[in-house]
Formats: sequence, structure tokens, C-alpha cells
Amino acid sequence: MTGNDLRQRLRDKSVLIFGIVVPVALMLVLNLVFGDTGDVELGPVTVAASAPADDASAQVLLETLTRIEGLDVTVEEVPADEVRPMAESGQAQLGLLLPEGFGEDVDQGRGARVEIIEGDGAGMETDVLVAVVRGVGEQLTAGTVATRAAAAAGVPPEDLATIAREVGEAPASVMTVEGTTATEQLGASASLVAGQAGLFLLFTVGFGVLAIINERDQGTFARLRSMPIPPGLIVAAKALAGYVLGVVATLVLLTAGVLLFDVEFGSPLLVLVLVLCVVAAATSLTFVVVRVARTSEQAGVAQSIIAVVLGLAGGAFFPVTATGPLSVALDLNPVSAFTRGLGISAGGGGLSEIAGPVLAMLGFALVAAVASRLLPDRGVAA
Repeated sequence: MTGNDLRQRLRDKSVLIFGIVVPVALMLVLNLVFGDTGDVELGPVTVAASAPADDASAQVLLETLTRIEGLDVTVEEVPADEVRPMAESGQAQLGLLLPEGFGEDVDQGRGARVEIIEGDGAGMETDVLVAVVRGVGEQLTAGTVATRAAAAAGVPPEDLATIAREVGEAPASVMTVEGTTATEQLGASASLVAGQAGLFLLFTVGFGVLAIINERDQGTFARLRSMPIPPGLIVAAKALAGYVLGVVATLVLLTAGVLLFDVEFGSPLLVLVLVLCVVAAATSLTFVVVRVARTSEQAGVAQSIIAVVLGLAGGAFFPVTATGPLSVALDLNPVSAFTRGLGISAGGGGLSEIAGPVLAMLGFALVAAVASRLLPDRGVAA
């Protein structure tokens, strides 16, 4: 019976279309719209600057801008009256006006002033440059501030130059290094792949299990029950068909995501465990639909509503976060647990680390299976 159901589902192409083709196409569209923003490309920037040619501090500031790693900066030194027109016309994305006496003000700790003009077309690159200008200014004045404080505290004059030099050459107090995504989190593209796989899984398993309603409407289910086999075996065969379809379709979608979007989900063994658990939860939920729906139309509508609600809550289109009781409810959602488990696996976690999501999915499957046995079968009553 299971083999016959599988052949029927593959023959009518519905599983291939709604279980694989549609979700892959939707992944491609969503990835183009909300694609991974982890790698940001900064474009070239032109800076129009006016600075005293004989001012060492001013020249240090301008030279620093051209040495920013990952950002192509061209500094054009122009007369002061040309800086603003160049910025406003778009010839330069940033304008800098360093007045006469800039270096002397820095040395004396008087608070040197730099006029910054963001030009037409300013963007993230300009924000980076502004932050660098402020940082360099603070670094230049740090030595002067320390020297004045030391002199006020009674430090001998011959030691003041050493203090100023050490402060100016001191490394940054806070260092930044490139890191990886935190545990239980996926990048934007990986989250889309996992969420879409979980969403369409709820549709895919329905093709196998909801066949019970179609056969009940056509009268073939009654003939099956009249055969000398346990009634539970018939239901188990239908469930197995839906389960196999769900596992295969989900693995295909995750593999497509890895190949198309260059995402990683970690150990294949852990991914397989998570897939087996989430498909079990989805299949058990479908039995609840079978019990409460009288017709195939009602079952299809109920299945679609449940799939969309759980898929949205599980991050099929965008990440969903919450606090308090709502956060607990989201954690019990099998699609959320599946995505969370993939995040743990992608972050290098092992079998013990994914125990939480696995228990959540298996617990959901158990509750749904028990509910399907306790609920009255409206189809039989009809």
C-alpha cells in the first residue's frame, strides 16, 4: 500500500511541484530580495579635502583615510572654497575642511575643529570615513590631554614627552576580530532555506496522509478495511508514504540550498536526525487534520492554514523573535525547533547540543498523535 501511494503521488507530479519546484523557486526569489547581508561590498569613495600643506597632524589624518583596509579612498586636496561645491555636486562623497593651525590646536589640547560635509550620494562608505576621522582626531589629542593631566599632577617636565609618545603609540583598548554566527543562529540565506523547507514539509506530508480522506470519499477506504488485515496497518501504510515523501523532499530542499546559496548546516548525520524528527512532527499533525475534517476540501484548507501559521512563526520568510510565554510557544513550534537545530549543527554543535530541538519536535509529534486518537473522527460520523 505504501509503494502504491508513493507511485500515485509521483505520477501526478503534485509532490514534485509543491514539494520541490515551488519552494526552490521561492527560495531563489526571497534570496534575491532578502539575501545574505553578511558580506557588504564598499564602493570607491572620493574625499575633497582642504588642509594646511605644512601641518603634519592634518596630513596624518588625510593619509590615514587612504589606508583603510577594504575601502578604496581617493583624497583630492583642493582649495577651501571648492570643498563644499564638490560635495554638493556629487564629485566627492565627503568634504573635509581642516583650518589653519589645526596641528597647533591638537598639540595644545584646545580641541581642533574639522568641518565635515557629507556629499550627494553619501552612504555607508561615508559613515566609515566619518568614524575614522573622529577616531584619528581623538588619537591625536590623546597624547596632549595625557601630557596636560600629567603636568597638572606634578610629573617632571622631562617625562612629559615620553608620556605623550606612549599614549600616541598605545594600541586600541578594544580590538575587533572577524567572528562566526552565534550558536543556534543561521545566516539570512540559510534561514530562508531552513524555513522554506519546514514550511513546504507540512504540505508535502499531507499528500500521503490526506489520501485517506480521498479514499474515504471514494469508498475505497471501506474496501481496504474489509480486507483481512489490521485496520491500523492501513493507516500506518498511509503515514509511511507521507513520511517518506517528507524526508526525501526536505533533504532535497536542504541540498539545493547548500548548492545554490553556498550555505552550510553542519554534520550530515545531525541534519538527517533533525529531518527525521521534524517530518515525524509534521506527519502526526496531519492525522489531527484527518480526524477533524469531513471532506478533502476542508482538510486542504486546514492543512494550508496550519502550514502557513507554523511556517511564518518558524521563520520561513523572516526571523521571528519573542519573549515570555510567546517565546516558549515559538520554541515548541516544530519548524522553529528544526531551524534552531540546524543553527546548532551549523555552529559546530553535536548530538547532545541538538537534544533540545529534537525533544521539542518529538514531543510535538507525541502530543499530535495522542490528540488524533482522542478526537472524534468527523469523517466517519458524516
